[in-house]
Amino acid sequence: MKSIVYFGDEKLKACYVGLKDSRVEDKKLYKWISIAIDDLEENAFCGIQIPKKLIPKFYIDKYKIDNLWKYDLSKRWRLIYSVASEEVCIISILLEWMDHKDYEKRFDY
Repeated sequence: MKSIVYFGDEKLKACYVGLKDSRVEDKKLYKWISIAIDDLEENAFCGIQIPKKLIPKFYIDKYKIDNLWKYDLSKRWRLIYSVASEEVCIISILLEWMDHKDYEKRFDY
């Protein structure tokens, strides 16, 4: 199901844009996130849904969400997003990306 992709906040969007003209490692991350955005525009549900009982309170409090999805950017990086609907369109909201170590910490693995 196609979707429109938004960033959870302007700070996250600015961080994404800043990756484009940064060091080599950050440019790779920019490319991976860009591919993920393209994939999410084609199918909002292409990631892996996080079970509701495992959604960190951090996301519920900050973004007032009731669903959470994970998109694997690479072996080391994860993109966390939520899916919402508005009238007749699906919206994918990018919340953050993190390396696997921070992902495990955030989700208490």
